[in-house]
Amino acid sequence: MELKVIISQTPEQLGRKAAQLASEYLEEVLSQKDTARIVVSTGASQFDTFEALIASDIDWSKIEMFHLDEYVGLPEDHPAGFRKYLKERFVSKVNLKAAHFVEGTVENLPVISAELLKAPIDLGLIGIGENAHIAFNDPPADFNTRDPYIIVDLDENCKKQQVGEGWFASIEDVPKQAVTMSVHRIMQCEKIISCVPYAVKAPAVADTLNSDVDPNVPAGILKTHKDWTLLLDKDSAALI
Repeated sequence: MELKVIISQTPEQLGRKAAQLASEYLEEVLSQKDTARIVVSTGASQFDTFEALIASDIDWSKIEMFHLDEYVGLPEDHPAGFRKYLKERFVSKVNLKAAHFVEGTVENLPVISAELLKAPIDLGLIGIGENAHIAFNDPPADFNTRDPYIIVDLDENCKKQQVGEGWFASIEDVPKQAVTMSVHRIMQCEKIISCVPYAVKAPAVADTLNSDVDPNVPAGILKTHKDWTLLLDKDSAALI
């Protein structure tokens, strides 16, 4: 197991550092094989990281992308949808070899799962939520399932985060369920980089680093990964 914590002064600096680390690692992967496979997070905390990634020298034509999660039953054009987020902020701006989207339906589960299992994931860009969730694995997270993608119920703190970030007008508007990559499958990524800026994430960061591995602090399991880098800004690092 190897954990590295890097603290930047601002979210912008954090994003540039994450892009640098990702670019260097993907370059190393592509020196050994023709294609690299990545998993990406979404949400407000990833804005600066995506901007820096787009500006990097990564050969996107050799990169296959998966995303982590999507609300159940949310139309693809809904402003809060992660497919819309990724297509507008990332996929439309780089020349990916392939982009695999979670559609938020039961019917899509076996399709996206089969694609994911075709080969290992080289790099996971995995955020941490205000309730210490990873993807939509809210506490208490299921650490045991081996299914690649699962349907989960969203807890109240997760819904509050979505409203607080401006994706929905009220908690009642947030879908009750989501399709998410499972904790086990996230942990199968060869390397994980977590970009976690903003003061609102400071309690979750402290809980992640200070707690035992516990389903009630889902992100804490990342400490057991063989190669995990946690990138913080000065605000999100304030309680450690």
